[in-house]
Amino acid sequence: MTKEFDLAALLAERGAERYELHAKYLNHQQPRMLRTIGFDKVYERAEGAHFWDADGNDYLDMLAGFAVMGLGRHHPVVRKALHDVLDASLADLTRFDCPPLPGLLAEKLLSYSPHLDRVFFGNSGTEAVETALKFARYATGRQRILYCSHAFHGLTTGSLSVNGEDSFRKGFAPLLPDTAVPLGDLDALARELKKGDVAALIVEPVQGKGVHEAPPGYLRAAQDLLHRHKALLIADEVQTGLGRTGKFYAYQHDDGVEPDLVCVAKALSGGYVPVGATLGKDWIFQKVYSSMDRVQVHSASFGSNAQAMAAGLAVLSVMENEEIVANAAAVGDRLKTRLAALVDRYELLADVRGRGLMIGIEFGRPSSLKLRSRWTMLQAARKGLFAQMVVVPLLQRHRILTQVSGDHLEVIKLIPPLIIDTNDADRFVDAFTEVMEDAHNGGGLMWDFGKTLVKQAVANH
Repeated sequence: MTKEFDLAALLAERGAERYELHAKYLNHQQPRMLRTIGFDKVYERAEGAHFWDADGNDYLDMLAGFAVMGLGRHHPVVRKALHDVLDASLADLTRFDCPPLPGLLAEKLLSYSPHLDRVFFGNSGTEAVETALKFARYATGRQRILYCSHAFHGLTTGSLSVNGEDSFRKGFAPLLPDTAVPLGDLDALARELKKGDVAALIVEPVQGKGVHEAPPGYLRAAQDLLHRHKALLIADEVQTGLGRTGKFYAYQHDDGVEPDLVCVAKALSGGYVPVGATLGKDWIFQKVYSSMDRVQVHSASFGSNAQAMAAGLAVLSVMENEEIVANAAAVGDRLKTRLAALVDRYELLADVRGRGLMIGIEFGRPSSLKLRSRWTMLQAARKGLFAQMVVVPLLQRHRILTQVSGDHLEVIKLIPPLIIDTNDADRFVDAFTEVMEDAHNGGGLMWDFGKTLVKQAVANH
């Protein structure tokens, strides 16, 4: 007799094997890395911006699943929407009808960027970028895409072609025709555009790697340059969109910017159902889908599925009803202001930057001899180790989950759920202050852990 599937029983029986299962069947380096830095925790449940372990200890999430959990985990409105759409038993993904939910979500999403006209729904941020790259190349009849140094737009082949990090690109050539230009450098952009073969510039208004913001006026000026050369502006808002920076889209901080294509994903999912969206101008879509023969020239098997569309509609409803964007702006301002006040206090702290609830904390070479010698030791082994030394005690001692902003960077990036409140912000600042105080006072545990990281870095090298 076949045993009926019981998910709860399966998790109860085998949940404890989680790290062993990953090591054997998935990316074997993931559990190894987590154990090395002491992140091999077992979280039992989550709600909003918090996790709890089996002992009932509360953890503050300042990572939001790499910005996926914009509304935190298990928001009741999104949960209800998913229950409702499942209970409706819709005839989903027939491929030969026009269901209402994709149209309704597209209409709502476009209301936040009225200069755009149409939407393509895929399943992830990298798919949204792939769509934008394809559409830009087809619509302009050109092949070359410009991107900014240090950019991150995804890891599939097209999006990897516009990835500014060599370590991700290494070994995967040949990629699409592409050229990197420095973020904010209009002269470099103009030089490339004069060659006449550029389809588009793709840019993150605030780069995820290192949390570097486009200089004021750059996006508008870049847009004008691109349009004069019949090229397009693609705004990658996969991480920055849906309120992350204190406006619905990060490009809206710069007056007069109207990208030709906009990529969103992550927070639109509500943390439940993968979804990506590429918003664009009507003429671009008209060129790509120019006849009935080309009706399926670009599509996605699971794109526009009912569960993803319901989640997206629920997310946008919550954002309006609970004033999520305003909360991100207000709490982000408090968090950034309090952190910036520490720069003059701690010589290891070099800079605090960002917008809304996307904040970068950068560390730098100290001036005092004792701290400088320790800093030099870490830098000689591997750049980025000091930032990791800060991340670890934040989790181990203060139960706060954060991340280093990129490989070989001395930057911590804060991208918490957009629903965090001032108490959460103050909890982070207080904990971070204690960690910095410990580092500057030569706290043994922290620097001892640094030595462990050095040994690991040398062994890996």
